[in-house]
Amino acid sequence: MTESETLSVVAVNGGVGFPSTTRALTDALVREVAASANVTTRTVDVRDVATDIADATVIGLPSGALDEALRAVEQADLVIAGTPVFRGTYAGLFKGFWDLVEPTSMRGKPVVLAATGGSTRHQLMIDQAMRPLFAYFGALVVPTAVYAAKDDFAVAGAPGVELAARVERAGREAARLAQAVAVGQRA
Repeated sequence: MTESETLSVVAVNGGVGFPSTTRALTDALVREVAASANVTTRTVDVRDVATDIADATVIGLPSGALDEALRAVEQADLVIAGTPVFRGTYAGLFKGFWDLVEPTSMRGKPVVLAATGGSTRHQLMIDQAMRPLFAYFGALVVPTAVYAAKDDFAVAGAPGVELAARVERAGREAARLAQAVAVGQRA
């Protein structure tokens, strides 16, 4: 991959609150990947297509906005998947979005897993719920996943020192993996 080639990075933010710590975390990961590679970025906020997800699940016809979001994820070179923890697992709206993604489009695609919660008690949710979901897709999960509790954020929602270090490590790993996959696909 040459420096002039650009990776398409799509972040899927499963946060429903406003402001959203999950959005702050996915934004931090996007910035870190962008610092390590030449990228174009897009963030899909699932709350913005919530009723579209429900309608598409029930009647099978995604809206234009939802279809565009799904295509962006399916065509991305790298996906950052972030969700808040609800009752020990990913948010239902987050899962509803992934239920509509074409499974074969995710095969071999690098994915960064990220989650937020009120305390560190739920940090294993990434390994117990998110990794199996993306294993089903056959995605290439980046080795470093990032979990952030309320205490991991500093002033104005910025990542604290320890969280920033995890974000940096995950972002660099993701950029390297996505670049390697892109080179392999072009060869």
